[in-house]
Amino acid sequence: MGQQPLPRLVFMRVLLRLFLLQASWNFERLQSLGVLYVLAPGLRFFYQDEQLEVAYRRHLEYFNTHPFMASAVLGTTLALEGKRSRGEQSYLSVEEFKSMIMAPYAAMGDAFFWGAVRPLAAGAALFFAAKGSLWAPVVFLFIFNLPHLGFRIIGFWGGYVLGLRVVEVIQQRCLPDLAIRLKEGTVVLLGGLCAYLAIGCLKTEGLPPEWGLAAIPGVALFGWLARKGVSTLLLIMATAGILIALTSVV
Repeated sequence: MGQQPLPRLVFMRVLLRLFLLQASWNFERLQSLGVLYVLAPGLRFFYQDEQLEVAYRRHLEYFNTHPFMASAVLGTTLALEGKRSRGEQSYLSVEEFKSMIMAPYAAMGDAFFWGAVRPLAAGAALFFAAKGSLWAPVVFLFIFNLPHLGFRIIGFWGGYVLGLRVVEVIQQRCLPDLAIRLKEGTVVLLGGLCAYLAIGCLKTEGLPPEWGLAAIPGVALFGWLARKGVSTLLLIMATAGILIALTSVV
């Protein structure tokens, strides 16, 4: 039975279980129970009896990476387990591959999904929220879920089909560089939102929009002080205090 490729039904079961990777954590080995739950249908296809028990124990070791990047890791893991069950040799064992790749992928996933995609989705949704549109949460969910769902599905399929070569393919996508570009785009997006809100407030007060240009020196000073290492929280509190004082005088 281990000589055959993984059946489509078993493959789909493992893919669906990927979305439950974080359903169980433990303090000592973090995601290990989730990993075993995800891989169990594939392992039961590749191994039997004592070999299956050994394979289960092999995946109860410490494992922790970004949940979205885990799809590519576990897809490759399943491919390596298939080779192992057939007696084929690989220059990296399953244990070596998982321990080598989980930390870099954790950092890469945090920077890309948490640090870039999520703020960009939130910034885009704020434009709709500022206009009182109920589409705001829908926009956020669409922009955030589209890349992460795509990466989970394609990453798992690519990991299983390409095996260890998936590492090279992901490296060619330059996710850290893309994360920086998305963060820069988010800053521009939020700057446009601030301008939009400022113009709206000035119109409400009956003032011409050109008065908003008076904030440029303050924004420039804020940015310069932040680059010099002044606490951002302190700058925000100081700015809020100045605005409150000016409002009370007016």
